[in-house]
Amino acid sequence: MDQSSIPKCQRCTVGDLVPLSDYGGQGAAVHYKAWVCTNPECGFNIKIRNGDIYIDEPIMSGTAHSSRIR
Repeated sequence: MDQSSIPKCQRCTVGDLVPLSDYGGQGAAVHYKAWVCTNPECGFNIKIRNGDIYIDEPIMSGTAHSSRIR
């Protein structure tokens, strides 16, 4: 995905909406699982979890997260 195809956040019109990916329960990549505004003051996000869509869930820094041992 190149910079010209990243959409502007429609809520704040300042930040960009960037896609985030993750891994599913079986280890397969899940591309574009979430979109998050790059403007920290806005905080808009939309996520897909188990087929449901969630909007504006709280965003946490992740610094307290401990990695899983594989």
